[in-house]
Amino acid sequence: MRGFVLSLLLSDYDYHLPESLIADRPATTRSESRLLVLRKNADRPVDDFFHNLQECLQPDDVLVLNDTRVLPARLLGKKVQTGGKVEVLLSRPVTENVWVALVKASKRTKTGAPIILGAEGEPPLEATVLEPVEEEPGAFHVEFHGDVQQFAEAHGEIPLPPYMQREADEADKARYQTVFSDPKKNFAAAAPTAGLHFDDAHLERLRKSGIQTVKVTLHVGPGTFLPVRSEDITGHHMHAEPWHINEAAAKALNDAKDAGRRIVAVGTTCVRVLESAVQNGRVQSGSGLTRLFLHPGKSFAVVDALLTNFHLPKSTLLMLVSAGVGRERLLATYAHAVEQKYRFFSYGDACFFEIRPEHKLPWLQP
Repeated sequence: MRGFVLSLLLSDYDYHLPESLIADRPATTRSESRLLVLRKNADRPVDDFFHNLQECLQPDDVLVLNDTRVLPARLLGKKVQTGGKVEVLLSRPVTENVWVALVKASKRTKTGAPIILGAEGEPPLEATVLEPVEEEPGAFHVEFHGDVQQFAEAHGEIPLPPYMQREADEADKARYQTVFSDPKKNFAAAAPTAGLHFDDAHLERLRKSGIQTVKVTLHVGPGTFLPVRSEDITGHHMHAEPWHINEAAAKALNDAKDAGRRIVAVGTTCVRVLESAVQNGRVQSGSGLTRLFLHPGKSFAVVDALLTNFHLPKSTLLMLVSAGVGRERLLATYAHAVEQKYRFFSYGDACFFEIRPEHKLPWLQP
């Protein structure tokens, strides 16, 4: 069995991926994806299918789902003063009218610059670019002179990941949402993509088999797509993302851990919620902003297994998974997936990883 080698160098999280394996469209049906399984004591992965996920689970497992909903957060417009094109990608609200957003323009955006959003013939929405957000490259506070969430729902675009190299279409409005997303929690800028594989029938089968489901919320921000630019990965600063766990969910999670039951996170977003919410050895209910960056050298306090998609080379998400299974084991597993022609990234196939014991903290009983 491979030993654990700690690396904090960005170049050590690279891998070769043929462009032909990047999925730019979803599978015909949600649950027909393939599933790559890597058990905690195994050196080699096993090839399977997502509809067999139940075989990876234990009857008393708790499956944690992220119920955020994707907002059509990509807004197009122009600068008032120059007429230059501008793109605003909403990240999170600060107040009723001020949001953190990524702002892109042909020329550098200046603080105080007025902009108008909306296409010709659409009711416009005026906004003002305020100060940059500290330690979040490309992000600004933007004040909107109207209901930006309502405007986005009517006129915004689903912000597909850049690597898909296409604009969102009508089909993406349904397929880039999970079936368990909450319409009241609609300000994610990206989908929690591991959850895209589930349909209602599959979830019902799991519940009937004894699998408990718990919902938490992390509103995925556009910062999830930003590259790591520091060769020393510890120099990378994560963009903040809002999270929430209600009291019932926190109690269910703590009760399960106290009883020795496994917590299975559906997606890296759920991992970040759960690991951000631990204080004094317990999962706490409440809300907050997380900048948590899990990478090798850091341990998991709550999560025992992870269902996730394949992640981009040199990405923070690849580093997060490496923290739980080991970098060398993960890269060997990805090499196998490339050889077997799995489909990669948001609309691609899924993986089931059990967290290695040496990467976990002991659970503290009350």
